[in-house]
Amino acid sequence: MQRLIQQLVFGVGMAVAAGGVQARDQAQDHYVGACDASAAVAIGQGHFVVGDDENDVLRVYRRASAEPVAEVDLTDYLRNRKPGGKPTEADIEGAATIGERIYWISSHARKGKDGEVDRYRQRLFATDIVRGAGVPTLRPVAAAPHETLLDELVADARFKVLADAARLKPEVEGGLNIEGLAATPEGALLVGLRNPLPQGRALVVPLRNPREVIDAGARPVFGELIWLDLGGRGIRSLERVGNAYLIVAGPYGEASASPVRPSFALFRWSGSAGQVPVLVPGLDAGSFRPEALFLDPDAGDLYLLSDDGDEQVGQRACKDKQVKPAKKSFRAMALPLPR
Repeated sequence: MQRLIQQLVFGVGMAVAAGGVQARDQAQDHYVGACDASAAVAIGQGHFVVGDDENDVLRVYRRASAEPVAEVDLTDYLRNRKPGGKPTEADIEGAATIGERIYWISSHARKGKDGEVDRYRQRLFATDIVRGAGVPTLRPVAAAPHETLLDELVADARFKVLADAARLKPEVEGGLNIEGLAATPEGALLVGLRNPLPQGRALVVPLRNPREVIDAGARPVFGELIWLDLGGRGIRSLERVGNAYLIVAGPYGEASASPVRPSFALFRWSGSAGQVPVLVPGLDAGSFRPEALFLDPDAGDLYLLSDDGDEQVGQRACKDKQVKPAKKSFRAMALPLPR
């Protein structure tokens, strides 16, 4: 496994030198049951698990098999029912694996339409991978999720830019919206933000003690804020590959309204706050809206998922609550790396 990861890291560097990933030329897979594929990780035996920002169900898929092979409904675990029992959603946006544990993070954003504070969207939680002879699945860790991460961030004097952003809608200029999560070699997490973009820079917040936060209810310990130049784009997905990171970068709002072209881009970053991310050319994927990227050691490639919530299903957007799960779908593509 480690040798394969090292080879893939080398491949990413070669891809930069060789001209990029050429995403437009890659075949696309289609999966049903969800359309807002917002976070995903590989869990072994040819499977991956996907978080959806429109509900709190984690879906397990087998590569190139359209139907989910397992579902884990976390609505009650996340305490995401309104008075009266109606389910709401955490707005799951990022995932990162450390050993046999997957950490998940929600957007921590206000409601996009009216800008109201939404405490249901303020969740940091973890699941353990459960392996067996059949399909791998997931089990929630701890009795409840961590629900005060945003409060603890804005109370830190170092993060005034986030405190200001937390007062705004997520997809207006300067608003707050978390979308990326990656593990470090030391067992910490890097929290990547889609918005705000102060001085045109994307922001990353290191969380030093995620295990203690989840297992023991400890107060989060944050590192210094990291500012990254992604060409005026925010972070849509963040993935560690060996000792480097791949960043899917995109606009803070609607892609059609973004002055940056292409709207989405792929970057390789060393993980050092003092080093500038390097553009990996070729991720101009047309209508494909990259939202989740993960390394699949079983297949020896990178797998990129599209948030297809705005794709039309009949007369409605795919993410519309009236569209049945069987009609919902999202696209994915493998990004082969030169060896």
